[in-house]
Amino acid sequence: MEAMILAAGLGTRLRPLTYETPKALIEVGGTPMLERVARRLIDAGADRLIVNVHAHRNKIRDFIREKDGFGVQVEVSEEPDQRLETGGGLKNATSFFRREGAFFMHNADILTDLSLRALQIVHEDADNALATLAVRPAEDDRYLLFDENDHLCGFSERETGEEVLRREPEGETRKLDFCGVQIIEPRIFDLMTETGVFSIINTYVRLAEEDETINAFHADAAEWMDIGTPERLEAARERAERGDFR
Repeated sequence: MEAMILAAGLGTRLRPLTYETPKALIEVGGTPMLERVARRLIDAGADRLIVNVHAHRNKIRDFIREKDGFGVQVEVSEEPDQRLETGGGLKNATSFFRREGAFFMHNADILTDLSLRALQIVHEDADNALATLAVRPAEDDRYLLFDENDHLCGFSERETGEEVLRREPEGETRKLDFCGVQIIEPRIFDLMTETGVFSIINTYVRLAEEDETINAFHADAAEWMDIGTPERLEAARERAERGDFR
């Protein structure tokens, strides 16, 4: 099984720490986040990793080499001119994928004990789902809308907070936050018409309107943190020291 780790983040909110250290190599509990995520994916069955890089890309390449690719094959997808975001980054890495089955995609700045195997099972049990996203109850005004069948049907506008439905929901809608962990079918590569810098969520919303199934995996019970600010990083380090994340 293949997996992609999104490691191209600039980490601007973590400056000055990220002036010299890539965000993906920030340590939590003495282990760089890239290594934490890589080893979780490998434990879940990934035998080949694709890592996208932008800022400090040579440092990330050197780290992967020092770790002997964490014991698996690792390909590095470079974004030298600009960071392409989640969708653009995935599309840019198309040539590295074997397209032999569903693959994980995991943000490098997400600390979680979410069961990747459980995510995989939910995806496999879904009816022809293009992707299954780990989600939690929404905590702010930016969220995705899923219906009672756990299918993506809309979102909230970033600027206005207005809810936008792109497909008719089955029953009530639920406001959910995407957790940065997902599993995707390789046919996504043939369906991404977006170009340049774009979010994979934009692609999903468009495809949901075209009757593709984007499924939800409820990760409410999982421990989950992102390390995107100094405060969150410090909290993540404290919890890792307590053993909350393995």
